[in-house]
Amino acid sequence: MIRQSLTAMKENLIYVVIGSLLFGLAFGQIAGTETKSVLRAAVVPVLFVMIYPMMINIDLREIVNIRHHATVIVVSLLINFGIAPILAVGLSRLFFTGQIEYTIGLYFIALIPTSGMTAAWTGLADGDLEAALVAMSVNLLAAVGVLPLYLSVLIPGNVGFDPSALYQQLAFIVVVPMIAGVLTRSGLLRRYGTSGFKRFKPIFGGISSLGVMLIVFIAMAMRSQSILADPLASMSTVIPLIIFYSVILAIGAFFGRIVLDDARGVSLVYATSMRNLSIAVAVVAAPGFPPAEAVLPIALAYVIQPPLGAVYMHYRRDIRQDDSTLREAVMQLV
Repeated sequence: MIRQSLTAMKENLIYVVIGSLLFGLAFGQIAGTETKSVLRAAVVPVLFVMIYPMMINIDLREIVNIRHHATVIVVSLLINFGIAPILAVGLSRLFFTGQIEYTIGLYFIALIPTSGMTAAWTGLADGDLEAALVAMSVNLLAAVGVLPLYLSVLIPGNVGFDPSALYQQLAFIVVVPMIAGVLTRSGLLRRYGTSGFKRFKPIFGGISSLGVMLIVFIAMAMRSQSILADPLASMSTVIPLIIFYSVILAIGAFFGRIVLDDARGVSLVYATSMRNLSIAVAVVAAPGFPPAEAVLPIALAYVIQPPLGAVYMHYRRDIRQDDSTLREAVMQLV
């Protein structure tokens, strides 16, 4: 029963996040100071529940294959840490003037690329899975190293950003669970083997999804008053997110066509268009920097990112491989 519930939560994460977002906003309107103090105290353990199981499912050993996929790695790093931040800066100046919290949320989306769905969508779209796994490992480690440096340049000085404090935060939220996840994964593989370990993966994904649900609820409840003070401005954050994802996907597809073979081109698209929203929301929701309102664009990105992956997969299967017209593929999708 528990296994089925966790699996269902992972498979319906879009709806889970939307429900948590709405319920958290509503609950925050009636929650008192003591209740919010309890929620604040729950943030750290909930973050561990969210990140640790996710790290068990990530195989960082794939990084040893980096030399076999050098072109995919270099181009993905160029897009993720060159083009994506520039695009995020432009969109924030266009849409988020005077809303530094939403700007920071967009920066976190832009600067923490790849997720577990990078590998999943690559496999479903008949891409090079090994290239996707290597790109995931390299880009995740790169993000941990460069995120504070980028933000120290991008965030205005009056916000009070301290790069060393963010490094400590990343060490606690990402590096420690990553080490624990690697050790746990190694132990499970030794005891149960590869086939046995695969039986646990849906459970770990479900537990991580439960953590996402709880952290989005807590973050929304804690900042409900400020977010709902101007609901139209809050909901308008969807527009730059759609533009960001659409442009990054188009750029990834373009570079994939001109410098890579077909299968690795798919890997590149998903290694650049999918962002690690779980880590982004974990860092944003943690005590201290940044402002908790920054979680709103990240929560909304959960609604945009999975359909984007599905649309590109549908394009690969139903247009490129079956020679369907674009209109026919869209009608099938609808």
